[in-house]
Amino acid sequence: MSVIVAQSLHIFGLRSRVANNVCYFDEQIIIYPSGNSCVKYHLEQKWQKFIQGSEKSQGMLALAMSPNRRYLAISEIVQEKPTITIYELSSVPCKKRKVLSVFDFPVQEFVSLAFSPDSKYLVAQTGPPESNLAYWMWEKQRTMAVVKADIQNNPVYQVSFNPQDNTQVCITGNGIFKLFRYTEGTLKQTNFQRGEPQNYLSHVWLTEDRVMVGTDTGKLFLFESGDLRWETSIECKEPPSEVEKDELAHESESLIEFPTASSPDLSSEMLCEAVGQQQASLPQISAIAAYSKGFACSAGPGVVLLFEKTEEKEGYRENREIRIPQDQRSSDPNQSDKQDVMCMCFSPSEETLLISTSKNQLYIFTMSSTEIIKGEPAHFEYLNFPLHSAAITGLDTCIRKPLIATCSLDRSVRIWNYETNTLDLYKEYQEEAYAVSLHPTGLYVLVGFSDKLRLMNLLIDDIRTFKDFTVRGCRECTFSNGGHLFAAVNGNVIHIYSTTSFENVNNLKGHNGKVRSVIWSADDNKLISCGTDGAVYEWSLLTGKRESECVLKSCSYSGVAISPDAKIIFAVGSDQTLKEISDSSILREVPTFDVTYTAIVVSHSGRMVFTGTSVGTIRSMKYPLPLHKEFNEYQAHAGPVTKMSITCDDQFLLTVSEDGCLLIWKVYDKEGRGLKREKEVGYAEEVLITKTDMEEKTQVMLELKTRVEELKMENEYQLRLKDMNYNEKMKELTEKFIQEMESLKTKNQVLKAEKEKQELQYQEQLSELMEKQSREVQDLESGNNQKLLLEYEKYQELQVKSQRMQEEYEKQLHDMEETKNQALEELTEYYEAKLHEKTTLLEEAQDDARQQLREFEETKKQIEEDEDREIQEIKIKYERRLREEREANLRLKGETGIMRKKEKRIYDLKKKNQELEKFKFVLDYKIKELKKQIEPRENDIKAMKEQIQEMEGELERFHKQNMQLELNITELRQKLKATDREMHKEQQKERDMEALVKRFKTDLHNCVGFIQEPKKLKEGIRELYDKYVQQADMVEIVGVDTDLQQEYTRQREHLERNLATLKKKVVKESEIHRADNVRIMQENVSLIKEINELRRELKVTRTHVHDLQAALGLNRKNKKQGIPDTVPSHELLPSPGVLRLNVEEETERIIEMQRLEIKRLRDQIQGQEHILALRPLSGGRLPMLEIERSHGTQPQ
Repeated sequence: MSVIVAQSLHIFGLRSRVANNVCYFDEQIIIYPSGNSCVKYHLEQKWQKFIQGSEKSQGMLALAMSPNRRYLAISEIVQEKPTITIYELSSVPCKKRKVLSVFDFPVQEFVSLAFSPDSKYLVAQTGPPESNLAYWMWEKQRTMAVVKADIQNNPVYQVSFNPQDNTQVCITGNGIFKLFRYTEGTLKQTNFQRGEPQNYLSHVWLTEDRVMVGTDTGKLFLFESGDLRWETSIECKEPPSEVEKDELAHESESLIEFPTASSPDLSSEMLCEAVGQQQASLPQISAIAAYSKGFACSAGPGVVLLFEKTEEKEGYRENREIRIPQDQRSSDPNQSDKQDVMCMCFSPSEETLLISTSKNQLYIFTMSSTEIIKGEPAHFEYLNFPLHSAAITGLDTCIRKPLIATCSLDRSVRIWNYETNTLDLYKEYQEEAYAVSLHPTGLYVLVGFSDKLRLMNLLIDDIRTFKDFTVRGCRECTFSNGGHLFAAVNGNVIHIYSTTSFENVNNLKGHNGKVRSVIWSADDNKLISCGTDGAVYEWSLLTGKRESECVLKSCSYSGVAISPDAKIIFAVGSDQTLKEISDSSILREVPTFDVTYTAIVVSHSGRMVFTGTSVGTIRSMKYPLPLHKEFNEYQAHAGPVTKMSITCDDQFLLTVSEDGCLLIWKVYDKEGRGLKREKEVGYAEEVLITKTDMEEKTQVMLELKTRVEELKMENEYQLRLKDMNYNEKMKELTEKFIQEMESLKTKNQVLKAEKEKQELQYQEQLSELMEKQSREVQDLESGNNQKLLLEYEKYQELQVKSQRMQEEYEKQLHDMEETKNQALEELTEYYEAKLHEKTTLLEEAQDDARQQLREFEETKKQIEEDEDREIQEIKIKYERRLREEREANLRLKGETGIMRKKEKRIYDLKKKNQELEKFKFVLDYKIKELKKQIEPRENDIKAMKEQIQEMEGELERFHKQNMQLELNITELRQKLKATDREMHKEQQKERDMEALVKRFKTDLHNCVGFIQEPKKLKEGIRELYDKYVQQADMVEIVGVDTDLQQEYTRQREHLERNLATLKKKVVKESEIHRADNVRIMQENVSLIKEINELRRELKVTRTHVHDLQAALGLNRKNKKQGIPDTVPSHELLPSPGVLRLNVEEETERIIEMQRLEIKRLRDQIQGQEHILALRPLSGGRLPMLEIERSHGTQPQ
């Protein structure tokens, strides 16, 4: 590894596109992303500590701070894979706690993160098209649940946890507001959106069940437990009036170097136009933050509103408006405050509000100021100073001052101080700035704009132009080391100007492409340049010509550097190598190991080389350059490094990038010691100021002095007047107080006399009370003594009596114990004898019981066999009697006229018929109940069949897609074969032509041998003509072949179009056939359903018949038991027998009809199956017909 170490010291910049990009670590330390790192910044002490991004990271996407402020989660893309890294903030330096990089669900990037209230769980939302919401126990790297948050590929902006509940999560996006709860291992949605969906940009939890949501149309919605409770609309408001602005501007006039909250005077037309534009657009509520009194939300560009809870139960009212101040240094101050608020957060004590904007700026607001000046308009302040909001294109430093100059595509030029880490000066212009260079004295700056090149003075509080040069689109400019010359690039020409006379000393022309980098040698005699044409030129300033050159057209150079002795040139470019060039030749090429170097700088000592890469990293290496991987690589920026520079003492390395960040590095050797300066020279303290500015300031100072003198005199006069007034008032008050004191003295004397009088009275009363009390005490003592003597005598008598009673009780107790023991022994002997006797009896009883059980089993078995036999005999007997009764019934049908005398018997039979009807009704009710139990299962079967049909349709689509892909592959293969054949033909033609040319060259060489003999030369030339001029026919044939090839191509294209049309027809017809197949399958399913229903009806009917037959048998048995055999046969004939016969006939007729219907349906199904066999289905299955079972259950 390299012994040169660079340590990141300070960074200027912010990455506003990172979600949740600013948060408080404690009351004084904030965390925000900058470059490819996160920065811990102390608001008072101004120090920075870096949380480096992951190695090979492609940039951060989202941040999340845990509620206990111990952990920071960062979403990144590392080597094309999404990664979540959790850092422990309490350790110094911050170390990685966990890395989540392996996921069991599809994900491209995580757009938002959030920690649970106890910091044990982490929830992350992926971007579309997956839109998965993942829930982790991050310390164990265990995925608890994953759910798809949206199926319409709408963007999701924010995810958060309920501040009181680990299991509840909220997400918002375009048309998305969903609450999820983690239960039983899954995330389940608990709310349902009602009304028209909105584009929900942000949300915040106000309480454990209330969420405030903001939209892109300026609406605020308050949801409680997922239901809408309150809403309001925010309107764009006019900025403060011009009078207020003028007053603020006058009050803030001073010699400060940064813009204040004031803005320049505006015309009424401009103001109306700005207001009209502001009202035309609805404010977007892009950020919301909660605090104890309510919440703060953005209300369009540059505006934040504070809302406080009202006395009503659910309402909030607007309390305060805070605006981003207009920037006077901006080229358009009216638009400088039009910045979208990207993120906001309150400090832990809620004393300050911090916001980040779309222009990469950080603003802060002190909440206590709202209590002090509620009537005045409130404005944010820069956290430190304004930062670059676009890619930085130019960078330079000087010798005499610790200054850095940068320019950017945000049209600004900024002067930084790397010793104090502050911004000294900045100014915005109308055009984009491409290049910048600082004069070695630090008093002048050269800036290349899109329209011209400007040389400007760095004044004490301004950057002022004093010379313009007509160099358009100058992408590179640099002062010489002595400062007497400067070079400016215009396309592929380098212009050399004098700094003192501003003459164009020389124009260096030679590059064929754009010049990308120029650098002076240490003695300013040479200039090195490189360009996109792959050329590196060394120019002599004395002659204005090239001294050496090295051209490699395959490489587009982006940066060049030179050694202090001007012998070695270092160049980097698109070929992924670092080249050492000397004397127009490449000495060495050092590989970059799969990255592209975009910038290079060499230390003034010549011992260190630093390079910047296209992925934003910085590499440090020692000279001579290593051939192997002997360098240190550092994560620096989130975009390609555009420029690099090193200070004159080799102490600090400066890098800028397309991410808009300026990074200052401290350079150390391997042991951590800073590199020593060769000579200690203090930095210059001089500043420039123009004469007019000086005179104006002197005049202002004189006016202020005069004003001070006037104020002093006026104050003295006012003080004298106040002294006189105060003296008069003091006299009046003194007299008044003296009078009051006299009255109080007299009053005091009166009170004293009264007090003495009352004291005498109280003493007399006290003495009387004391005497009375002593007498009462003596009386009580004498009475109590007598009572005590009496009570003592009674006590003595009772004590004697108690002793006698105790002796008697002890004696009785002893006698009772002896009696008890004796009785207990007798009872024990008696019960033991009885227990032995009972045990003997129990054993005998158990033996008897076992014997009886065996006898009972045997008896039971015999009885069952007898009963079975009797039942069989009774069954045969009753079946015989049933047949006899049926025959009797048939005879009775012919004898109906004779049966009129038996009306009473018929009436009884009718009654029995009614009873059987009731029995039938009960059976029908039971059948209906059974059908109701079957219906839910049929619905489940139907749902499963529909799901199977959907899966079959999807499978059919997959088959179709596979067939289409196979056809495309076949077609492409045919085209490839045809192309190969054509290529082989062309190669053969080329070989033939090469052979012809070779033969011609040989013959020509032989002819040249006769150059001294004209005749032989002439004959040789003629032979060559006769031999090779005939080949012109080949050229014509080649032309004809070309025409044939064109015709062949045209015919082939025509056939391909016909083939595509036929394919479309085939696809269309296959769709029609598939629709027919689906229709036939549906018809078959409906037929099978009907068959199954008929089977169920048949089964129910059979059950009904069986029940009726059983009931009939029972009636027969009862009659035979209740009536003797001697009764005449006509009295035993039950009328229900006739009814049963009718039911059986009807049942048999129904069964026969159902058999015929089943046979017809089977024939129809066989026909359909025969048709389907000709066109095979897509693998779908019909429900199975249980034909065998139905045959088994049919009556024989």
